[in-house]
Amino acid sequence: QVQLVESGGGLVQAGGSLRLSCAASGSIFGINGMGWYRQAPGKQRVLVAAISRDGRTNYADSVKGRFTISRDSGKNTVFLQMNSLKPDDTAMYYCGVGYSPYAYDSFTYWGQGTQVTVSS
Repeated sequence: QVQLVESGGGLVQAGGSLRLSCAASGSIFGINGMGWYRQAPGKQRVLVAAISRDGRTNYADSVKGRFTISRDSGKNTVFLQMNSLKPDDTAMYYCGVGYSPYAYDSFTYWGQGTQVTVSS
């Protein structure tokens, strides 16, 4: 089992910034991918960004150039710096981790979610 603790969500005006953090603990040996998905009301959960243990990244087209994912492997923590936020970014953001050596954006364990609300 892996426990994920997220922080950093909140309410921000359009154009503002937020930084999400997610710390993993428990059975963390062998984790490859870490990252974030989001789910808006009435919509499916979709990938925002993911990062592999060796630093490869994958971003949703809608956030490229605005969001940056990073990782502190020594602390098993993943970060999502979100700049130039838009109302369309409003969603519950879920941190996830996975063990696949190939699909580093495929997650096995999930956090409880942190709400991000962007006002216009």
